[in-house]
Amino acid sequence: MSIPVDTQCLQCYLKRNLDLVRPLGTEEKAMAFAKQLMQHYIDAPAGVSSPWFSPKVADLLHEMYDLPIDRFRQEKLESNRFVMERFEQIRKKVESAPDPVFAGLQFSILGNYLDFGALQGQVSFERLEQMLDEALDMELDLDNYKSLCRDLEKGRNLLYLTDNAGEIGFDRIFAEEIAKKYPHLSITFCVRGGIANNDATREDAATVGIPFPIIDNGNRIAGTQMDQLSEEAENAITAADVIIAKGMANTETMFGCGYNVYYAFLIKCQRFVTIFDRPMFTPMLVRESK
Repeated sequence: MSIPVDTQCLQCYLKRNLDLVRPLGTEEKAMAFAKQLMQHYIDAPAGVSSPWFSPKVADLLHEMYDLPIDRFRQEKLESNRFVMERFEQIRKKVESAPDPVFAGLQFSILGNYLDFGALQGQVSFERLEQMLDEALDMELDLDNYKSLCRDLEKGRNLLYLTDNAGEIGFDRIFAEEIAKKYPHLSITFCVRGGIANNDATREDAATVGIPFPIIDNGNRIAGTQMDQLSEEAENAITAADVIIAKGMANTETMFGCGYNVYYAFLIKCQRFVTIFDRPMFTPMLVRESK
């Protein structure tokens, strides 16, 4: 249950973090950091996914390089601001689309671009501005979308597992369209229980005005680590008829869980290119295999 770390993940994680720390100190210190990072991998339980390491790496960066645990705070603020400044414009586009739920999903997946952890140094608000104009042309698996709509129609409880700050504003628009079309649904949003890269927390949910009940997963892992959830989050997953899980980290930590999950994300790493046989930045709607 999860997409376990492999050599592609290990290579990427090492490169990303070593690229980060090399300019911050000596080569000797970077080597010491690399050894500590590798030790975390050596000591990890078998089968864990890449997000499992996120709190450990954040703590190591803080201890060795004095980087703040909330080192993406400014990016989170800017992401939320970017989306909320365009919120009404985006909502009007979604509402006027032939299928507002599908349009909301398109913008929601587009928002997964706001990933400052996976796309270290590559996120551009100028590029995102261009992507907004192309969102309604996004192609998705229509069979999985129709299945999602059928499940929303017959379900009673929808759990929405969020990913990044800023992105959560797009999620709000999508969820509001779901609520309009399926008013019988009880919708709950779940955010991270602590600082995890630039992932959304309760603070971000409040900033973008999420109008649904909000819970958190009870930990700092950048995903939904099933064996470390708060009791509240675990109960919400068990009670949900439908789960929408945003982003690669939720996919990595949950894939194979057996619940009725629809994973919605952009492919942003070579491991996902390999698994799903699609190029980088392909938008994906994937249903959990039963």
